[in-house]
Amino acid sequence: MREGPKQLAFDLPLDPRFGREDFLVSPSNEQAYAFIESWPDWPDTTLMLHGPRGSGKSHLAAIWAELAHAWTIDAFEVVKDKVPHLVSNGALVIEDLDRVERDEASLFHLLNLAREKRAFVLMTCATPPDTWGIRTPDLLSRLRLAATVSLDPPDDALLRAVLVKLFVDRQLVVDTSVVDYIALRIERSLARAAEVVTLLDKEALSRGRRVSRAIASEILGAIQDADEID
Repeated sequence: MREGPKQLAFDLPLDPRFGREDFLVSPSNEQAYAFIESWPDWPDTTLMLHGPRGSGKSHLAAIWAELAHAWTIDAFEVVKDKVPHLVSNGALVIEDLDRVERDEASLFHLLNLAREKRAFVLMTCATPPDTWGIRTPDLLSRLRLAATVSLDPPDDALLRAVLVKLFVDRQLVVDTSVVDYIALRIERSLARAAEVVTLLDKEALSRGRRVSRAIASEILGAIQDADEID
């Protein structure tokens, strides 16, 4: 049987919702969430959020940034001329510190100045500082001294809950059996869950059908093929 004509599917971006009410707490992240909630009663003014891609680091950082009225920057933005200005706010988030080339002298200067000024700095990373190839011993020592809290990959319950939330955010009605099917077959990553839901939404819209197990199977197969090529 021939399928009917496909509808036009516009790839409209859906901004991630990083509010406190949107964060789903589970055993994989409850320690990190409690640490964020305990601010400003941290053991140190510098905190490192450590966890794999898609574990919720940026969401927690956004929650803290709202609490502390912090500025948020990427690691490459830490350069010499900006350091005093970045510290002046009293609270700063530095995202993905392990994913870019760092200006080590400027980062060391920022961490020292922040400690001197009692300014809070939250850093996110997927791997510990010892694996970054840091060439400045004093900087590595300073990073090792930061309070560190880890997030684990999402557990089964969290992954299912996140998938349900992502579908609801897109106003998609999906059977729980389809959610279970997806959760058992995707990488344990909140980022991958969001990617899969986006692709399913687009594909279902183009076919003029609900998200089904058959469509999910096709999309997951395509993702697996792409991952194998990469």
